[in-house]
Amino acid sequence: MKFFLQYVGCIFAFFSAGFLIISTWTDCWMVNADDSLEVSIKCRGLWWECVTNVFDGIQTCDEYDSIYAEHSVKLVLTRAMMITADILSGLGFLFLVLGLDCVKFLPDEPHIKLRICLASGVMLLLAGLPGITGSVWYAVDVYVERSSLLFHNVFLGIQYKFGWSCWLGMAGSFGCFLSGSLLTCCMYLFRESSSGRLHSAYPLRKGYSSATTVVTNAHFPSSQTATSKMYAVDTRV
Repeated sequence: MKFFLQYVGCIFAFFSAGFLIISTWTDCWMVNADDSLEVSIKCRGLWWECVTNVFDGIQTCDEYDSIYAEHSVKLVLTRAMMITADILSGLGFLFLVLGLDCVKFLPDEPHIKLRICLASGVMLLLAGLPGITGSVWYAVDVYVERSSLLFHNVFLGIQYKFGWSCWLGMAGSFGCFLSGSLLTCCMYLFRESSSGRLHSAYPLRKGYSSATTVVTNAHFPSSQTATSKMYAVDTRV
């Protein structure tokens, strides 16, 4: 059961980290919603925006200004949170790979490998927090902006809705939560059971050693012990 949980957590961690990294560095966080009036698909990401012609499929992209330029708070904070989620999820996946029992890393230290799995679970849980916060906040902001324009009957030519990159960030964040909770909770139970077996085995070994000492002394009566002492004195003389 322990191996199965490790492999399931590793698969979820791999796809979750991949989803977060792909969503951070793709350009479809916002996509134009008025498809009937446009002959091109306009996507805006965290780093650049692209326009794809519907008829010939030609795509042109424009990068944003430098990171030191003035950007919206939504864009800056979403960048920071998604990069943090990428780093934590990547480290969590690497730690989990090192903690797998099939990987020949510290093969004689199962407790250390178990702690590595617990640490990777904590990292994945921490990665899911900024990931879900950044992606959901971005999506809510886009939805509120579009709803306010529709409510006030304001038409600016292009109205946006959140795109597949935002959905991918949410999916990766939920995957990090799932794999992290699976690793921390289940691996902690295995840690408790293994430590309990060690504590129960210690008095058994102690009792076995004391019984062995008693049996050994029983094989050598007191007379034989005294004779051996006298023989040792004679040989010294």
